[in-house]
Parts: sequence; C-alpha cells; structure tokens
Amino acid sequence: MSSVNVNGISIEYETFGSPSDRPLLLIIGLGAQMIHWDNALCQDLAKKGHYVIRFDNRDSGLSTKLDAAEVPNPMEVIGKLMQKEEVSVPYTLQDMAEDAVGLLDALKIKKAHICGMSMGGMIAQTFAIRYPSRAASLTSIYATTGNRKVPPPKPEIFGLLVTPPPTEREPCIEHLLRLFKALSGPGFPMDEQWTRKIIAEGYDRCFYPQGMFRQLAAILTQENRVPALGKVIAPTLVIHGTNDPLAPVEGGKDTAEAIPGAQLILIEGMGHDLPHGGAWPRIVEEISEHTRKASV
Repeated sequence: MSSVNVNGISIEYETFGSPSDRPLLLIIGLGAQMIHWDNALCQDLAKKGHYVIRFDNRDSGLSTKLDAAEVPNPMEVIGKLMQKEEVSVPYTLQDMAEDAVGLLDALKIKKAHICGMSMGGMIAQTFAIRYPSRAASLTSIYATTGNRKVPPPKPEIFGLLVTPPPTEREPCIEHLLRLFKALSGPGFPMDEQWTRKIIAEGYDRCFYPQGMFRQLAAILTQENRVPALGKVIAPTLVIHGTNDPLAPVEGGKDTAEAIPGAQLILIEGMGHDLPHGGAWPRIVEEISEHTRKASV
C-alpha cells in the first residue's frame, strides 16, 4: 500500500495488475475502507485486463481524518433539510470526487474507468459529471442520484446505520455483523465467516466512526444530480439489486434513466451486499465486458 498527497490530505491506495492494462478506479462506500473491495475480487478484475486501483476515502481507513471538523448528527441534518434550512457540512461528495481525480493525477493516469458502489457510486457519478474527459466509462453499483423523489432506505435499516457502533472490538464486530446481515438480499446469503473476518480486519486497521458520520452528512446533503447526469458522456453501466433495503432499486432505475444510453442490470434477490461472493462474480464479468467495450 502507498499514499499520496491530494487536495491537502493524504490518500492511502493500493493497486493490482499491470499499469499497462485498462485503469479501473474502485470507489468504496459509506464508512468502509478499501479492503472492503475484496482482495480476490480485485485480483479477478486484474486478470480481466484491468489495472485496479482501490483507495481509502477521506475520513476512513489510513487516509487523512478531518479531526478538526464537527461530527454532524444525522437526525439534526435531516430535520433541517425537511424544514428547508441551510445545512453546513464538513465536505461534500464533490470534494470526495476531487480526491479521486487527485489520486489519478498523482498516478499520472489521464483517463480511467470509474466504478463505485453505494456512496462510492454517487462519487463516481459526480466524477463523470464534473470531469468528463477523465472518465473512460462509469459503473454505478447500488447508488442513487440524489433525487428526493426516490424512495429512502427502510427505516429499520437507517436506524441501524445511524446507531453509533460500540467502541470495544467484539461488540463492534457483532453490531456491524447485524447491519450487514440486514443489508443482504434473500437471493445471496451472506458469507458470515468472511464478513466477520473483514469487519475484524477493518476494526484493527482503523476504527473511526466519526468519519462515517461526516460522510453520511455529505450523502444527506447531496444535490439532485438528475439534470447533470443527462449530460454524462461516459459509457455507463448501472447495477442494482432488486432487494436493496438501503438504496432501493428505484435509485438504480433513476440513474439509468437519467444517463443517455446507460445499460441497466437488475440482479434478482441481491441486496446491498459487500463485494464478495454472491452476485459479485457476475458483476466482475459485467464490469469487465463494459470496460472492454468502452476501450474499443
């Protein structure tokens, strides 16, 4: 693993495969670390002809923590938004997209295939909007457009998400395991052994829930990207599970409808699953075929 200075902060990253292959930037979701892009999945993508780049978003993993910034209360943010009050947040999804561009600059990559899941998909969409010349293609996986008309998460799921995790190691692992079980779809049972292992690795690598709440504030205050997505020129693949309780399938449909020529793949029975096993071997194939076509 390595780090680079980007936008006044340090971004931790890791690569798989040959730099001469198709560059594929993987953007992780809310509160997660780059290790949540499964090692085996990254290796499979590299075998498909990609130079895979995964990284820790700001405020997570081994990247810079914004300790001086406030930790927003999600319910207070939602309340202000409902009252149409102005909300100030430490940073935005646009700032996080600029981190991704800065990482590519540091790696001297002029153009890359951009793939994000969940919040990472929202950042990837923002990247394609703001930096069209840098996106060889876009893959948006169980993300939304910021359109307030799209159904919200199921209340019980959102409740779990905004509950601060215990600070002790084992209770924290059990808490997050309950969350990931709740996020899993009925078509693809969660691999509990792997999930417990990756949660433990994440805790030992970096336990920093403050960053998750700052990232959540960026999500809650995101703009409606639908009008801007209509101008995206990158070939786009949208992947969504039909049983996603956190980002309902309507978010994927809204994304595909907003982007001209976007391909929509709905995976029956998939929830908001971590990228490991389940439907992900198919997703690797879909991403690889998409980037190959976009590179021709």
